[in-house]
Amino acid sequence: MSNYGSSRQRMRAVIRRQALTLRRGSHRWFDVAIWPVVDTVLWGSLGAFSEATGGTKGDLAFLLTGVFLMHVVYQSSIAVSTGFLDETWSRTLLNTLVTPIKDWEYFAALATFSLVKLAIGTGVVALASWVGYGFSVSNIGFSLVPIYALVVLVGWTVSLVVIGLILRFGKGAEILTWGIMFIVIALSGIFYPTSALPPWLRPISNMIPATHAFDAARAVVAGDPMPWGQVGYAAIGTLVCGGLAVWYATRMLTTFRRRGFATRYS
Repeated sequence: MSNYGSSRQRMRAVIRRQALTLRRGSHRWFDVAIWPVVDTVLWGSLGAFSEATGGTKGDLAFLLTGVFLMHVVYQSSIAVSTGFLDETWSRTLLNTLVTPIKDWEYFAALATFSLVKLAIGTGVVALASWVGYGFSVSNIGFSLVPIYALVVLVGWTVSLVVIGLILRFGKGAEILTWGIMFIVIALSGIFYPTSALPPWLRPISNMIPATHAFDAARAVVAGDPMPWGQVGYAAIGTLVCGGLAVWYATRMLTTFRRRGFATRYS
């Protein structure tokens, strides 16, 4: 063990900092606990209305499952991205960069803490779905577990790309934290098959790993066997995109240090 402590201790310090920020900032619970309820009521009511007015039976289940998976990608992405942005908002980024923590330790710590926010956010969606509409995600079974895991990785991939862009272009790129994620959500067809998209968008949609994960989820909700081919496409695409995102974020962080861009946040 070095004089600066072990990797576990350095990661624990980052996680503790994120936990204290969440605990002491009541407004930060909006994304974690309030927004999931709003989305559940919005889409759940739409599904209930569709079924009540002669829509396809099962619309409610499709939409609530979509809300659940949307918040998987949302919470996993936003938690990591805003974890980094907290350093810029509080003007402590320079302090973090001069510590002995390694790049992978920092990103791994942010990802680890994102699982806490993810558990809370998706738990709120599951509870609101059950209380408000009598729908339980657990009824779908363990088939959603591999899809859940893939969507988490997609969220982390998006967050790394966003962090890289912020490091490269500065604070003006912070809007991409939400913008890029919702572009991915729209093109991936969480609430609808991608055949509903305009024809010129479908090739782009098919290149997004999350698209195949959500296609698999819809098949499971419809009562069909798990389409492992779709899951395989999603897994391979996620690994490739995730690797590229890690490379891009670390490269931008290296450039950020070398060029002294930390003064942007001072």
